[in-house]
Amino acid sequence: MAAPQPQPQPQPAAEPQVAADARREPEVNKLFRVVMKHEGSDLHLKVGQPPMMRLRGVIRRMEMRPLSQEDMERLLLPTLDAKLKKILDETGGVDYGYVVPKAGDQDECRFRVNLFKQRGRLSLVARRVNVKIPNFAQLNLPPSIEKLCHFDQGLIILAGVTGSGKSTTIASMLDYINEHEHVHILTVEDPIEFTFTDKKAVINQREIGLDVCDWHTALKHAVREDPDIILVGEMRDRDTFEAGIHAAETGHLVFGTIHASGAASTIGRILDLFPPEMHGAIRQALAFNLRAVICQKLLPSIKQGVQRVPTNEILIFNPTVRDLIMKGEDKKLPDAITKFFAEGMLDFTESLMQLVNRGDVSQETAIEVAPNPERLKMAFKGIKVAASGML
Repeated sequence: MAAPQPQPQPQPAAEPQVAADARREPEVNKLFRVVMKHEGSDLHLKVGQPPMMRLRGVIRRMEMRPLSQEDMERLLLPTLDAKLKKILDETGGVDYGYVVPKAGDQDECRFRVNLFKQRGRLSLVARRVNVKIPNFAQLNLPPSIEKLCHFDQGLIILAGVTGSGKSTTIASMLDYINEHEHVHILTVEDPIEFTFTDKKAVINQREIGLDVCDWHTALKHAVREDPDIILVGEMRDRDTFEAGIHAAETGHLVFGTIHASGAASTIGRILDLFPPEMHGAIRQALAFNLRAVICQKLLPSIKQGVQRVPTNEILIFNPTVRDLIMKGEDKKLPDAITKFFAEGMLDFTESLMQLVNRGDVSQETAIEVAPNPERLKMAFKGIKVAASGML
């Protein structure tokens, strides 16, 4: 009788290996996960300080020991590939996207990272960006935002300071279009923040330094890639703005961001990119191609379960606004906004009133951030005062 053949030994299940991989995730992820757990907006790492995060708009130190330069190198350099490391060494700073994978009850989360040198040492600031793109209602945005998504061409600018939620608002607008229109959306970003899933639209996302060498090349290619809608990211210089205007003039709907505090100052900020002798031509280009300016600030909320809410100023380019821009009468824009509330325009005073009346923010906070506190105080008393009395 033949001897029994040895039976193959069972192979170990895949789960232990997966668990081991999870345990080997980068050490810095522990700090990112603390920010995620507490729903902070930013992670700050600096030599000589413990890790810090921004929570409800305030920087708070974690109960950890101060970081050394050796700690920073051990935590952060493994997050860079060779190309990013070269940029850091040559320029002193580098921007990149960083994804913390799903683990336990924490969903995947993306951070927009700036790693830079200060006083010869490494520092990091990372902004938490939700992988899931919130809709207008979840962001507490005004209803007229939806109306602006239905333009078929022109330029829409989101204005605000760093950390005012401009990128999130644009992502929500693009995803709304994604859900409703059979179009091609092309984004040019540095770095990519939100990643979109194709719905009715086809979406291509290009990252500077990863997919294309620079902004100029990316925007030069953009008009050849059959887009209906283009996100050009931050309009940081003359070349970027000219590329955005050119794309709008050739029949595309273009979204961009700019650092400005209000609608009138946005016009001034754009003009500052150009020499005075070009201002007349730029005003004409704005009058014919700009469709709306949305200015935004984020405020701490008093509503249970909500950390921050936006207050908005919305300027829509109707014939009156176009005429004011052409004539250089920017100081009359605040009154034009109040005159056309029925068309979806909104100023900060009205927006703050609505937020207070809904119980989203305190009256004290609203007055503190209002561009015209006295006008807002009068509005709380039921007395309406013209924004400037000039229109």
